[in-house]
Amino acid sequence: MKLPGHDAIARQADEHLVTHRVKLPKKAVENPFRQVAKRLAMALLVLAATTFLVYADSSGYNDNSDGSVDFLDAAYYATVTLSTTGYGDITPVSDGARLTNILVITPLRVLFLIILVGTTLEVLTERTREEWRINRWRSTLREHTVVVGFGTKGRSAIQTVCATGLKKEQVIVVDPSAKVIDAATAEGYAGIVGDATRSEVLKRAEVHKARKIIIATQRDDTAVLVTLTARQLNKAAKIVAAVREEENAPLLKQSGADAVITSASAAGRLLGLSVLSPAAGMVMEDLIQQGSGLDIIERPVIKAEVGKKPRETEDLVVSVVRGHRVLGYDDPAVGTLELTDRLITIVRVTPGTQVAPDARPIPED
Repeated sequence: MKLPGHDAIARQADEHLVTHRVKLPKKAVENPFRQVAKRLAMALLVLAATTFLVYADSSGYNDNSDGSVDFLDAAYYATVTLSTTGYGDITPVSDGARLTNILVITPLRVLFLIILVGTTLEVLTERTREEWRINRWRSTLREHTVVVGFGTKGRSAIQTVCATGLKKEQVIVVDPSAKVIDAATAEGYAGIVGDATRSEVLKRAEVHKARKIIIATQRDDTAVLVTLTARQLNKAAKIVAAVREEENAPLLKQSGADAVITSASAAGRLLGLSVLSPAAGMVMEDLIQQGSGLDIIERPVIKAEVGKKPRETEDLVVSVVRGHRVLGYDDPAVGTLELTDRLITIVRVTPGTQVAPDARPIPED
């Protein structure tokens, strides 16, 4: 295992000491600057309407300074009236002006205050509402999936899991990069900014309540530390980790991972297979791609299949899961299928935008 020394690990942890925080997917709301601009325009419109009303009935008002009310005096009166300042130097004296104040200017004053005070309250309560939303989300979170790392591997893993029916609301992404988490929340996932090797970060992701944990970090040593921390917090969750070097896979399993995928070796084997048999490489590539052509799935045995052999089912059975054992379709220990068995089968899904392997030309040597 190629692990750095303890000092190097400590320095790496210090470099990633960022303020871990929860980021929920943003709701489709209007740009805040545009909202403020709209409300400001509405307030100015109300102010202008009040000014013209007063100026149109200027004869019904009295200015203590010179007795007459011009346009500037009308704008001044509208401003101090709508803002509830009311100095009293300009007052309505005629019955028509007073009636206009009661029926028109007073409702405009209320509307003006609602626009300004509403904008202020919304800004002040935004943090409180976000905290309340996060607390409510945290209280209802159960049996979710935590994905550590939102690179190519983590993103593909999420897409594959969600294609089987998992809701995006049940996925939490943990990554030390704020930009990466912003990208995850933009796609509808909840995100935690922080170093997943630290237990407090994983606790923020409610790892102790998670059902599945996917570890797709960029470094193998980081994957080991994350696996150890996650297994310590959750003894029952299924942990799947990816490593670059095959020699590090046993250490990941010793750290608590249920399954370890060696990305470099898997890519190398696919490359070699594609060279030896382009057609076989195309089939393997199609099996890896979720949602089109051929897919490999796990499903329970139905009653009609009980007592039959794997080859007698309608689907192409690859393996039989019996208890904690995975048996090949031709393993004599399988015998006949039982109701408690689960089947690993290859099925053809609904054709999508991609072309099925049997319809694509085989590359020439």
